[in-house]
Amino acid sequence: MSTPDIEAPDDAQLSQERADLLDSLGKHRLLFRLTVRGLTDEQAGLRPTVSELCLGGLIKHVASTERTWVDFILQGPTAFEGDPDYSKRTADFRMLPGDTLERILQHYDDVAARTDALMRSLPSLDQAQPLPSAPWFPPDTRWSARRVFVHIVAETAQHAGHADIIRETIDGAKSMG
Repeated sequence: MSTPDIEAPDDAQLSQERADLLDSLGKHRLLFRLTVRGLTDEQAGLRPTVSELCLGGLIKHVASTERTWVDFILQGPTAFEGDPDYSKRTADFRMLPGDTLERILQHYDDVAARTDALMRSLPSLDQAQPLPSAPWFPPDTRWSARRVFVHIVAETAQHAGHADIIRETIDGAKSMG
């Protein structure tokens, strides 16, 4: 799905709110990406903790989640249609045969570029959509694009922290310090 055909303002014309959101998201993405610097595909697929998480899988998951939330801004709750029990989404958390860290990172960059373009070009961050019916969403709740972008920042930051722990467990490297 492409972003709306809207002329995006340059960064000098962005509202402070949008600039802050882009800056925060960019910083968390950078920290997230730093957790995989210098790793092989094999290392990116390691699960060195008691969880099923691996670094490549976390990046796949964050990209998939970000893409879906951007689709939600554009399409509403139909963006979440598909696998009702989310069983297929478990593949997001693993490096599968044929996955490479390079391709996973390229996909993440593509998703990030789409998100950033929408954040810059959306006519209003107040644009809201109803959340889909799900046990984890309160009934009859709407989220604005602003709320979705804040959620994407939070998801990225949370998983960057998970990734930092996994990387440190693999070889002692940290994204900061």
